[in-house]
Amino acid sequence: MRRVLAVMAGLLSLCASAVAQTPSDAEWAKVIAAAKKEGSVVVYSGYVSPNTHKAIGDAFEKAYGIKVEYFMARGGELRERLRIEQSTGRFLADVSHNALSQTWGANRVENSLVPHGGLPDAKRLKPEFAARADDTVIPIFTINYGFLINANMVKPEDQPKGWRDLLDPKWKGKILSDDPRASGGGRVMFHMTYDKWGAEFHEKLAAQELVFVRDYNEATRRVARGEYPIYIPLILGDYAKIKPLPVRYVIPEEGVTYGSYGVAIFRNAPHPNAARLLANFYFSDTAQAVYARDGHGIVISDMKEKLDPELEKLSQAKPLVPEDFSRIQEMFDRAKAIYK
Repeated sequence: MRRVLAVMAGLLSLCASAVAQTPSDAEWAKVIAAAKKEGSVVVYSGYVSPNTHKAIGDAFEKAYGIKVEYFMARGGELRERLRIEQSTGRFLADVSHNALSQTWGANRVENSLVPHGGLPDAKRLKPEFAARADDTVIPIFTINYGFLINANMVKPEDQPKGWRDLLDPKWKGKILSDDPRASGGGRVMFHMTYDKWGAEFHEKLAAQELVFVRDYNEATRRVARGEYPIYIPLILGDYAKIKPLPVRYVIPEEGVTYGSYGVAIFRNAPHPNAARLLANFYFSDTAQAVYARDGHGIVISDMKEKLDPELEKLSQAKPLVPEDFSRIQEMFDRAKAIYK
């Protein structure tokens, strides 16, 4: 046991040291000067949110005079596009902005990323995110999940406050859920709650006779119409979209399930200094506030910009457990065994 703990401590130390490789002021001034000469930077993003990207890109251009171009697509499409570019020597992309699971998985197979060389503002990371950063990929925000409740069917005092409240017999046959046997929020929910409470929790949850769906938008409409009182897991960043509906969200008291997005620099990036500068900009108050206003979780510990109380609550929701990308297939198999 001591040996395992020592290995884990060593790994965390390596991660923290990777983030702590902070360039000197003089070194970073050279990066900024070189980035301005490059004049532009191209980002490949699996996070399809034009307004979010525009807000951050415009702020970066205003700060440094460097234009940001975004290409947005699903992770698999981005991976294939990059593979073709790298194999043919047509190097177009500079920065990866994608789910950590996608980024690390692709890099293990294709070696498509290079070390970022140290980013000054990465030292602002909360400890739980610094522990997951390395010299190649660093988390920049999280998409958090909670519950959607029909406000006409469930009084606030009766609603589930946390994940284990879903096991109450009164919710049997009344929970609509994203399918944990397929990719998406259901898979993330299953994996993290399994890591927290094990198979017993899910065996009890399965006995609640969940109704599975794979169309997220239709699921929220079905709860709003009163077909079901609860849907799990809700993307909490959708809080603004659901406000006009007779529904409300719940942030689970034990912690949210979530997916992290990270930033990395592609091999053979045509604008390597602008790529580093933009990667660092994602840890600024400006960029983090944009993610917070979208209802996402932020990763820095010393946010100076004041947020409205609701956004503060959403952006600072605590994680249920650390992410683990090494057992995704195992978790699919376990979900299929429990939820038949």
